[in-house]
Amino acid sequence: MAEQGRPDSAELPRGKEPTLRVVPMPSDANYSGDIFGGWIMSQVDIAGSIPAAQLAHGRIVTIAVNSFLFKQPVMIGDLVSFYSEVSRVGRTSITVDVEVYAQRRSLHEIVKVTEATLTYVAVDDQRRPRAVAAESGS
Repeated sequence: MAEQGRPDSAELPRGKEPTLRVVPMPSDANYSGDIFGGWIMSQVDIAGSIPAAQLAHGRIVTIAVNSFLFKQPVMIGDLVSFYSEVSRVGRTSITVDVEVYAQRRSLHEIVKVTEATLTYVAVDDQRRPRAVAAESGS
């Protein structure tokens, strides 16, 4: 349970399953023990691509990182949970919001560490943009 008096404490989103969960290792950290921002960015890209690829019913590519905010450091041994939600669907593009939470090693403190918005484009076998497949009941 998060410490309620701390301004940076948070709770995991209720009723939502994480898209991705991972524990960063020492090889993912800088000399101070903080996880590299680039490692977090790559995990956010993976987490965002999962609902985008499912919605597109096929191959997608990252076209833009619209926003990316680091709020708290991630440390070795944190349980990092990525929650992804499609926020916009265009003709060929899908925009996904990703929120990232870290449960510190004690698992008693939870903090929101990152939030980001990324845009993906559905592509065909020749990597040309294609229309996002319409959802169907079959």
